Amino acid sequence: MSEIAMNAASDLKAAVRAALEKAIESGELINAEIPDFTIEVPADKKNGDYASNAAMAGARAFRTAPRKIAEAVVNNIDLSKTYMKSCEIAGPGFINFFLSPRYYSDVLREIETKGDAFGSSSFGKGEKVMVEFVSANPTGPMHMGNARGGALGDCLAAVLDKAGYDVWREFYVNDAGNQIEKFANSLNARFIQAVKGEDAIEFPEDGYQGEDIKDAAALFIEENGTALIDADEAERKKALVDFALPRNIAKMQSDMKKYRIEYDKWFMESELHKSGAVKEVVDILKSKGLTYEKDGALWYKNKQVVTELLKAHGKTDEEIDRLELKDDVIIRANGNPTYFTADIAYHKNKFDRGFTTLINIWGADHHGHVARMKGSMNAIGYDGDKLDVVLMQLVKLVRNGEVVRMSKRTGKAIQLGDLLDEVPVDSARFLFNTREANTQMDFDLDLAVTQDNQNPVYYVQYAHARICSIIKALAAEGVTLRTCTDEELQLLTAPEEKELIEHLAAYTEEIILSAKSYDPTKITKYVTQLATLFHKFYNACRVKGEDEPLMQARLNLCVAVKSVIRNVLEMFKITVPESM
Repeated sequence: MSEIAMNAASDLKAAVRAALEKAIESGELINAEIPDFTIEVPADKKNGDYASNAAMAGARAFRTAPRKIAEAVVNNIDLSKTYMKSCEIAGPGFINFFLSPRYYSDVLREIETKGDAFGSSSFGKGEKVMVEFVSANPTGPMHMGNARGGALGDCLAAVLDKAGYDVWREFYVNDAGNQIEKFANSLNARFIQAVKGEDAIEFPEDGYQGEDIKDAAALFIEENGTALIDADEAERKKALVDFALPRNIAKMQSDMKKYRIEYDKWFMESELHKSGAVKEVVDILKSKGLTYEKDGALWYKNKQVVTELLKAHGKTDEEIDRLELKDDVIIRANGNPTYFTADIAYHKNKFDRGFTTLINIWGADHHGHVARMKGSMNAIGYDGDKLDVVLMQLVKLVRNGEVVRMSKRTGKAIQLGDLLDEVPVDSARFLFNTREANTQMDFDLDLAVTQDNQNPVYYVQYAHARICSIIKALAAEGVTLRTCTDEELQLLTAPEEKELIEHLAAYTEEIILSAKSYDPTKITKYVTQLATLFHKFYNACRVKGEDEPLMQARLNLCVAVKSVIRNVLEMFKITVPESM
């Protein structure tokens, strides 16, 4: 809710409580402790703008029928210090309240006064939150899951920022460990094949099969020649990785920038190994008796730790058994730490930097990794419950109703860069935020490039541009927008006007709900509905041609809608056109 809306609810609750106290004093109700009750916005606004269950909640305490309690409230309530103009009893004892014109004028005044700050709140109290998202493997190009994760993560960070959190965006680069060894082996094989022929070396069974590996080897030869063919294998691998890896990371950074995503830090896994942070977490786990040796490797007692974690969260033995938990290797027989070990060190590093809540956007295939990551934080002395993971389902690209896997331009699997070449960034960022992370998504390529109201982002942008056009057209006729008096704003009494203003008033609460649930799609849905309600209002209520006070009041309403649409689009780094 906006500040006005929040005041409306809190002031009304205080008035209902005061009415109950007054009824007790007069003897209408017996002397009893007033139970807690709710003030809420009903789903069907025909019966009232707000409703309270105070009478139902008080039936046991006051030992009387809810209807009688409701009558006592209505008889004793003073609405003069609230935004309500009247109330009535419905059914067995619900109390419905109706907003006064002052409420609607004050909402518009708040939007006008706060401007770009409207929707912001102190809900997060400046808590330091890190949102880690995308974090794609640097051994290959970014894919559609990364495209969805980028939009979700960046927009979630924006919502958290607006809700009053101190937000940090981070990309974790796995530039060390087993995947880099596989990368080196793959590059080495493609280099030798390029120089000596396909049969010169067998490609590693677990190597990276993508065309990008062939391209990297070919580019290396183009720029450096083939002299490395006679070098020591370790020297050749290092040279190939040193050539290809920075280029892959630079391409990732370029794609993210094109996607309008700016990270506060690109964190390199190699930093953890160089600093001794990985060895440190191994030593901590050893000191706590949570490791053992088997088959030459060092194992972490993951099953024990996660079982304790799940039991603390109310899971039964049967539920835990179904998970088939296993222990994890943290140091391989060859002496190298596993990816999981580095991941523990990385999350410890996050907490050590002062972040009190860690949010990760992960693919749904990481589902099994969540509990063990939370458990490992508990195991080394941190609070695993402060690690929150948003699991993101798969996304399919669709064109003409058919699934698309190959790029028209390259003939290869579609990468994030290809998508951004084909689809406007505005569409990609908005459309990826129209479905909750935990649902599978079909991304319609035809819809994404469509410039009509079927495309949600175009629909919202058009509402903004339409308001700009209205203001411009009236200005050309000598009508200058001016600030209205409260009395003039209270002329906005048509159902479409009131519905639109009530939706505007809900913006701040939607931001807070979005932040609490880690769901930025709530805001794309909110702004799409705002555009719908604006078009409904504009079709029902003339602006031009009305008496000057009503015309100005409706113009002020248009400007408030324009301001909130701009607010949302700019927050999500989507362009805000003034003409279309």
